[in-house]
Amino acid sequence: MAIKFRRSTAADGQCAMRIWKRAVDATHDFLSEQDRHDIEQELEGFLPNAPLWLAVDCQDRALGFMLLTGSHMDALFVDPDCRSTGVGRALVEHGLSLCPALTTDVNEQNAQAVGFYERMGFQRAGRSPTDDQGRPYPLIHLRYVSRECGSNG
Repeated sequence: MAIKFRRSTAADGQCAMRIWKRAVDATHDFLSEQDRHDIEQELEGFLPNAPLWLAVDCQDRALGFMLLTGSHMDALFVDPDCRSTGVGRALVEHGLSLCPALTTDVNEQNAQAVGFYERMGFQRAGRSPTDDQGRPYPLIHLRYVSRECGSNG
């Protein structure tokens, strides 16, 4: 699958929300129904105007997205129909091409995502007992360690 990257526009907002909803439904079964609803409400006011990187196919169909703030990857979501096809890997590699010292946070309860980031070369750099809004979803703080540097980098 040929994957290209482009910046999102306001017209991509609904598509990004659809990807987020489908991805969360497929991977975040640990969220309470109320927290899932509250997070969705927060994102509906933010995500459509956020400066996302979209992974798109040759027909410009969005397959996933990433949000970077400086050297921190705030979000990475892939449409469930595209999981295990290299879209997530391609997005992370694109992020690393923009910022080789990339950091991110991942929900501790999302074991698949933790494993994905560790396979990509991220190492644990800390842990918080709650998410950024104080909800009871612990975060693992990760930082990318270049494979060329190994554990010495």
